[in-house]
Amino acid sequence: MKTNKIVIGCDHAGFELKGKVIEHLKARGFDIQDVGTDSTASCDYPLFAKALCKKLQDGEAELGILICGTGIGMSMAANKCKGIRACACSDTFSARLTRNHNDANVLCIGARVVGEGLAYDLVDAFLDAEFEGGKHQRRIDLITAIENE
Repeated sequence: MKTNKIVIGCDHAGFELKGKVIEHLKARGFDIQDVGTDSTASCDYPLFAKALCKKLQDGEAELGILICGTGIGMSMAANKCKGIRACACSDTFSARLTRNHNDANVLCIGARVVGEGLAYDLVDAFLDAEFEGGKHQRRIDLITAIENE
């Protein structure tokens, strides 16, 4: 699946990196929808994770990027939303494989964990990868079954 629409969100810790990632994505030709936050003022990351996930659930985009201090809080919040498979990544191998094998639809990045250059590489690896299906689809179906219990 190649998509042109990306939803992006962050909390205060991810605000500055989010702006840089948006510039990077626009330079690559992506259509970006930003769900906030819009400053470095302290805020609650679950609200932005939920806003992004709602956009994906409503079909406004197929993939999202969330940025907080570590990426972990955002991934925990996003994974509570039905149909969301979010992964906090700090290496390109994981960012690529989470799409290839796990059909992840949200990449979570820690602004306090990775620098600007690595963030670009993570985003590129995630967005350029595609789900391989096959045996991996069976496993995604099992995850979905757990989610629906």
